[in-house]
Amino acid sequence: MSETAAPTGAQADVAALVPRLLRICGEDGVLTDTARRRTYESDGLTHHRAVPGVVVLPTTADQVAAVVRLCAENGVPFVPRGAGTGLSAGALPHTEGVLLVTSRMRRVIEVDVENECAVVEPGVANLDVTRAAAPYGYYYAPDPSSQQVCSVGGNVAENSGGAHCLKYGFTVNHVRGLDIVTPSGEQVSLGGKSPGAHGYDLIGAFVGSEGTLGVATRVTVGLTRSPERTVTLLSAFTSMNAGGQAVSSIISAGVLPSAVEMMDALAIEAAEKAVACDYPEGAAAVLVVELDGPAAEVDAQRAEVTRLCEEAGAFETRTATGADERARIWKGRKSAFAAVGRISPAYIVQDGVVPRTALPEVLRRITELSAASGIRVANVFHAGDGNLHPLVLFDDAEPGAGERAEEVSGAILDLCIEHGGSITGEHGVGVDKACKMPRMYGPDDLATFDLFRRALDPDGIANPDKLLPTPRLCGEQPGVRRGVHPLVESGRAEQF
Repeated sequence: MSETAAPTGAQADVAALVPRLLRICGEDGVLTDTARRRTYESDGLTHHRAVPGVVVLPTTADQVAAVVRLCAENGVPFVPRGAGTGLSAGALPHTEGVLLVTSRMRRVIEVDVENECAVVEPGVANLDVTRAAAPYGYYYAPDPSSQQVCSVGGNVAENSGGAHCLKYGFTVNHVRGLDIVTPSGEQVSLGGKSPGAHGYDLIGAFVGSEGTLGVATRVTVGLTRSPERTVTLLSAFTSMNAGGQAVSSIISAGVLPSAVEMMDALAIEAAEKAVACDYPEGAAAVLVVELDGPAAEVDAQRAEVTRLCEEAGAFETRTATGADERARIWKGRKSAFAAVGRISPAYIVQDGVVPRTALPEVLRRITELSAASGIRVANVFHAGDGNLHPLVLFDDAEPGAGERAEEVSGAILDLCIEHGGSITGEHGVGVDKACKMPRMYGPDDLATFDLFRRALDPDGIANPDKLLPTPRLCGEQPGVRRGVHPLVESGRAEQF
């Protein structure tokens, strides 16, 4: 279990800021009691914990800006946090800093049907955007499994995806405008209601920056028209390979489902114990395929997908057309992460991407890693785009089990990189994967990322120790970089 260290360099004691924070956010918006602060010690990845120095819960953009300005003036780190459902320790608090929680900023400001968009505050739950848009025949397409509770602001920070990202893309594909507070406390507007913006893609840079470039205080998202028909199929297979073959056949046939999800036997076992999802008995793998669009097109695709699954070896295929039937099929998949708590005292949720063609080999290697280490791994993944979510199970009461689980978790990411993939698809880098970044990027790449980050946050106070590798995290030579930056020394950049 890890905790953040105190930052290097001169800074004010965060406790000294409390009187001014109280004036900004009021008594009910500032938490100093240890027990209440401990409530926020981790995000959804509970293996990393740290008690924040102080917690603030602003309700307006002006309050957010005032808090950040106060931090900037005093050199105090701040960590933005939404609903706390992240899975990379991206919202891990700083023990000597301010945890800035946006969960009270939860107004749906506008649903603009004419421009097919909605304007919301960062604390609005993902699913509440769809609920607000549904009466007008629209919905919000990005749908992480935690969409009932995860916030739009957190989705922006992590560039979250979800089961339907195969067809509809990630959060970044749906954000049109942002109001943000920069690390200096300045309020800035990016983009607007128009689907396309001119100039540098600053929205693209901010989405997925994990709170290292500032805090979103208002988000304008595009809405998608509700399809004429939606059909969900559940196919059961006697092996993961057969299920993988079905996925390849579906995509190769030119069918683009809105979602293609797969679960292995261990994940199915957990889901059955947690929510009694009633998947076919004896399945070594299940495939959830969702189709949407014009009715005639969906009906034709449904027949083709059913045929392709049967040819790949499916021993049972169910079709749900009504909302209740669809919800029952999705219940097992949507509950999978939490469900493994029924079969394991502790677990690590991993997130990596491989080319779809590499899935059989990577899954085989994961099975070998599990057998060699004695650490069970349940596989749940977005099969259509190769986004893996292995659940690494262990007993934290067993000496050394946590360390072995972390080794397996890291080895899975190495497999993703080895096969031309990525260390994250939608959960972000945070603390959990920062030390893996040099496996994907060379020193010049990482230095360029750091230059961009420091252009907006020269003092490094915005969510420090996240996303990019740092000495404290990764065992490098400690101390802040001094002197001439390598890019400056090589003549490829200027230092100001």
